[in-house]
Amino acid sequence: MNSIIKKAALALGMVAFAQFGYAAGDASVGQTKAAACAACHGADGNSPAPTFPKIAGLGEKYLLKQLHDIKSGDRQIPEMVGQLDNMSEQDLADIAAYFASQNIQISGSEAFSVMLNNGDNVDGLALGRKIYRAGNASSGVPACMGCHSPTGQGNAPAGFPRLSGQYSEYVEKQLKAFRAGTRANDGESRIMRTAAKQLSDAEIKAVANYVAGVTE
Repeated sequence: MNSIIKKAALALGMVAFAQFGYAAGDASVGQTKAAACAACHGADGNSPAPTFPKIAGLGEKYLLKQLHDIKSGDRQIPEMVGQLDNMSEQDLADIAAYFASQNIQISGSEAFSVMLNNGDNVDGLALGRKIYRAGNASSGVPACMGCHSPTGQGNAPAGFPRLSGQYSEYVEKQLKAFRAGTRANDGESRIMRTAAKQLSDAEIKAVANYVAGVTE
């Protein structure tokens, strides 16, 4: 019986892979298809303002998943409503490949102080580095670098996006959304919702600021 179950699970997994493994993207073709994205995200994926995230160099697998989630409604972004409705599977793959091939421009971190829940003011940059690299054992927050790498480059094959260089405002907004559960497209593992669940506002602000400038 266990053998049958395992085989069935494997078969379902292969079907899922076939459905969600997606077509191979062509970055050169994707550049033309991505023209409509330039108004918000910049021609090369480096958006001119933190209102919209930088999508250059985030990783093809991650970008493609976000495009599918947005198109299907699994990820709700008001500004993106209807933008992908007429795009084919190949269109999405090509666009993801194009933006993944671009280089992100580093936003940079800032020195600032932040107040903890106990009322203490601490070095925000140092706190962000600590949370990113070591987490917070007392509250069960895991180290961000476990998935996103020590340098913030992410893990493209695994679908974990690059964080290095992203706007701190955007990272802060997404962490709060995962914490609140208003963004829930991190799969059944709930990896981001679990990670963000115990983060305080001060920790979120600090780590978001840190990743905006981390390069080593």
